Amino acid sequence: MQAGAGQESLTGGNVGLMSLIRALSKELEARSDDSLRALFDARPDLISPAVPDFSALAARASARLSVQRALERLNRPQMQVLETLHLCTNTDTGHSVSAAGLRRMIPGSSAAAVDRILHSLQDLALVHRADPPHGTPDPVAKQRHYLPVGSLKDVVGLYPAGLGRSYTELVRLQPAFAQRAVQLVSELNRSGVAIHAATTPMEAALALQQWTSSPEALNSLLATAPERTTALLARFRNWAMGAVPQAQRKASITTEGPDVGPVDWLLARGLLVPLDAAHVELPHSVGLSLRGGAIINDFTLQPPVPELGRTSAALRRNAALSAISETLRLVGDLLHAVREQPLATLRSGGVGVREMRRLAELLRIDQQQTGLLLELAALAGLIRLDVDSSSWVQPPQLEWLVLPRQEQWLWLVNAWLASERVPSLVGQPINGARGGPSAHRSASGSTIIALSAEAQRPDAPLVRKRILEILDELTVEAGSADDTAPVLDAAAVLQRAEWSQPRMARRFSSMIRGVLAEAELLGLVGSGALSQLGRALAEDNPDAALAILGEHLPAALSHVLLQADLTAVAPGYLAPGLAEKLLVMADAEGQGPATIYRFSAGTIKRALDTGYDAAAILEFLREHSATAVPQPLEYLVEDTASRHGRLRVGAAASFVHSEDEGALLELLSGPKAARLNLERIAPTVLVSSATPRETAQVLRSLGLSPSVDGANGPVVRLRTAPAPPGANRPVYTAPRMAPGAEEVEAQLAVLRKVGSAVGHPGVPGDHGGSGDHGGEARTQLGLEALQRAIRLKQRISMNVVDGLGNANLEIVVPLSVSGGRVRVFDPAKETERVLSIHRIIDIEAAEELRQ
Repeated sequence: MQAGAGQESLTGGNVGLMSLIRALSKELEARSDDSLRALFDARPDLISPAVPDFSALAARASARLSVQRALERLNRPQMQVLETLHLCTNTDTGHSVSAAGLRRMIPGSSAAAVDRILHSLQDLALVHRADPPHGTPDPVAKQRHYLPVGSLKDVVGLYPAGLGRSYTELVRLQPAFAQRAVQLVSELNRSGVAIHAATTPMEAALALQQWTSSPEALNSLLATAPERTTALLARFRNWAMGAVPQAQRKASITTEGPDVGPVDWLLARGLLVPLDAAHVELPHSVGLSLRGGAIINDFTLQPPVPELGRTSAALRRNAALSAISETLRLVGDLLHAVREQPLATLRSGGVGVREMRRLAELLRIDQQQTGLLLELAALAGLIRLDVDSSSWVQPPQLEWLVLPRQEQWLWLVNAWLASERVPSLVGQPINGARGGPSAHRSASGSTIIALSAEAQRPDAPLVRKRILEILDELTVEAGSADDTAPVLDAAAVLQRAEWSQPRMARRFSSMIRGVLAEAELLGLVGSGALSQLGRALAEDNPDAALAILGEHLPAALSHVLLQADLTAVAPGYLAPGLAEKLLVMADAEGQGPATIYRFSAGTIKRALDTGYDAAAILEFLREHSATAVPQPLEYLVEDTASRHGRLRVGAAASFVHSEDEGALLELLSGPKAARLNLERIAPTVLVSSATPRETAQVLRSLGLSPSVDGANGPVVRLRTAPAPPGANRPVYTAPRMAPGAEEVEAQLAVLRKVGSAVGHPGVPGDHGGSGDHGGEARTQLGLEALQRAIRLKQRISMNVVDGLGNANLEIVVPLSVSGGRVRVFDPAKETERVLSIHRIIDIEAAEELRQ
C-alpha cells in the first residue's frame, strides 16, 4: 500500500503498547547467524524476495500468509501448545504467559516439554519473549513469558483448540441471542440456578460465563439433563459448532415438558447458542468446563502407532514389478492407439465419454483405469494437445518409445512426482466425493473427466512427496525384515499425517487414497507395502531405484509363439516396437502380459494397406517367432496378398519421402498441410496433388527444411533433425523446502550491514532509531495498529492525504478494515466514512496526543 504522490506509506505509531512487530524485530536482530539460518531454512518465504532489514523481516514473519504457511509444518503437540498460548494471552493488552502457566491447561504435559516446544516456536518466529503481566509474583516473573505473533488470531480461525467463542463475543455478534440473553438469565434465576441477575445483554453474558466456568457446577446441572444429552455434548468435544434441526426454535425452562429433548434442554439454559436455523455453538466456558478446565486433553509427544499387517518381501516385490510391467505395456498400447487415431476433445476441455469408451475397448480395460493412464501419459509428455485440431496426439520422435524399460518407468515416475495434476481424480464428482468407475461426464456435469482442468491441484507435488515420506517413516518404525514388510493402508498414513501436519489434514484426506492408488500403479507400493523403489524415491535417490529396477525387472521379449489356429501368443511383455507391429497385422485379445494376437484376412489386409507385402509380413513373423510359421498362417498371408492387388493406381504431382515416420504422421494428421492433399502410400512416403515447388513452399512455411530432387523433380525429401537424447525427459526436482546457501548468506550480509550501520533495528516509529528501510514493515505496522485500535474500540489520530495531496489530521474510531479500505466513525461529525488505506500517512493513539 503506497500513499499518494510524494507521500509516505501507512506507518503505525505507539497505540497503547509496544508493537509486536517491533518486539519481534529486536529479538530477530539479537539472534546468531546460525539461528537465522535455521529460521530461513524452516520458513524460506521470509527471504523470498530478500528483505532490506530486520523490521521488514519481522513484518513478513508476522504476515498472515507467512504464518499460515509456517503453521502447516507444525506437528500436533506444537499446534496444541501454540493454540493454548493464543487462548491464554492477549496481544492487545500485552498479557503474556509462561510455560508453567500453559502446563496447567495441558494435562499430561510437563513444564520442560512445554518449554521445549515454546522454544521451537520461538525459533520459527511464531512467538517471542515478552514481559510478565503486571503484578506477577517475583518467582513467576523470573520465568520466561511469551506472546504469539499478532496475526495468529486470524490464522487459527474461530475455534482454536476446538473451543467456541465467549458469551460476551456471541452477544456482540449474534443479535438474536443478545435479545434473549437477559430473559434467559432471569429464567435460570427463577428455576433455582445460582447465577447473577442481569439487566443488559453484556451483563447477562458475563453472568452466564461465570456460571458455566465451574466444571463441578456444570456437571451437577448435567446430572438432571434428559437422556442422550451427554452423548450430544460429546459431539462437540473437538469442534464447537454443530448442526441441529431448528436451532433457533424458542426453548424455555418455564414451558418445557417432561419429554423435552437434549437440544431444547441445552438451548433453554444457554449451554448451546443458536447461530442460524441449522447450527449451534458451544460457548468457550462450557467447552472448557466439559474438558475439566483444561484446554488440551489428548496431549502426547509421540505419534500414534498404527496396527499394521505384514506381507512377504517376495510378494511385495512381485506385485510391484508386475504393476510396472503392466503399466508400461498399457502406456505403449495407448500411444499406438493415439497414433492411429488422435483423441478428440470436448469444447469445454477434456476427453469425452465416447472417446474414452473407444480407447477403453482398444486397451481392454475399464474406463476408470483408461482415464488414469491417459492422465499419466499426458503429464509425462507422451501425448500433447494439438491446438489446431483440438485433439491429443503423440509428439514426433518420442524418445520414450526406444528407452530401456527401467528408464521408461523413471520417466513416468519423475513426471508424476512433479505434476500438479491428480490422475486419480478422473471419474470423481467435482465436489470431491468419489465417483463410480464408469462415471465420465462433461465438465458441466458432476464428475471430472480425463485431461480436463478440474484434475489440477497446485499442492499435488508437495502432498505426494509427504505421503511417500510418511510411508517410509512407518515402514522404518514397523521394522522391515528381509522376508516381511508392513502393510500400509490409507487410514494408517492419514493418522500419521494428521499428527505430523494437522493443518494439512483436509488436503491429505482428499488425495491420499488416490495417491496410494497411483503409487501402486507405478510400483512404488506393492501388495500394500512400500517397495524398495518407493523407499529409494522417498529418500530422493532415483539412481538407486533405477539400479534396483534394472536388476529385477524382466527384459522385454522380442519373440512370440505362433499357433496353428492363426494366433500368436506373447509369453510375456513384448518390446514396444514388436507389439506395435503385431497390432498392425493382428487383433489383440485378452488382458495381462500373455496377450493373444489373432490373425485374420481383415488384419492381414490392414497390414497390406499400410505398405507391407506378403514377403515382408512372413519375414517379420519368421524373425520374431520362436516357432516355425504354421502353414495355415502362411497360406492366409499369401492368399490375402494375392487378392489384395499388387498394383496401386492414383494421381500424384509430387511425393514426400522421409526416414522419420513420426514426422510424416504428424504432417499427415495436422491441418496446416491439408491443402497439399497428402496421402500415405508407404511408412516413409506421402503423395500430394500439389507440385513439388508448392509442396516445398508449404513445408518451409511450417518450419521444415525440405529439399527438392532436380530443378522440377517430383521428389521432395524431408529431413528432420533428431532431438538430443534425453532432451525431452522429465527430471523430477523435489518441492523446494529451503533456500539455497548463497541466497541465505547474501541475506545475512544485508541484515548485518544494516544492523551495524544503525546500532539496532531500523524500526519505523521507534524513537532513537534511524531507519525507515522498507514499505513492507511500515504497512504491517500500520495495519497492526489499526486492527488493535478496532479491537480495543480506541480513538486514533490519522494523517490523511486528500485528492490534492494535502495532509489533514483527523481523530476517528476505526470500525473495520478490509480490501485496502478502513471504515471509521468520526465523533465530531457523528458520521461513518470509508477511507482508502493508501491515503493514510501515519496513526497514533488519540489518548497519547492529549497527554
